[in-house]
Amino acid sequence: QVQLVESGGGLVQPGGSLRLSCAASGMFETINTMGWYRQAPGKERELVASFGSFGRTNYADSVKDRFTISRDSAKKTVYLQMNSLKPEDTAVYYCNYRAYGREYWGQGTQVTVSS
Repeated sequence: QVQLVESGGGLVQPGGSLRLSCAASGMFETINTMGWYRQAPGKERELVASFGSFGRTNYADSVKDRFTISRDSAKKTVYLQMNSLKPEDTAVYYCNYRAYGREYWGQGTQVTVSS
């Protein structure tokens, strides 16, 4: 089992910034992919950004040039720096971990962008 604990969500005005963190513990494989997904009300869960063990990153087109994913392998933590936030970024953000056919999710953290 791998446990994922997210933090950093909240309410922010349009144009503002937030930084999400996701700390992993448990049976953590060194080679893995960690990432962030989000789900807005009435919509399907979608990939926001992911970061593989060999440094490969992947972003949704809607967040490119605004969001940055990074990871600290020693701390088993992945971050999502979100800048220039828009109301359409409002969603529950979920941390995801995948390795060798196993997949785990965090409990989710709410991000609300509103004036």
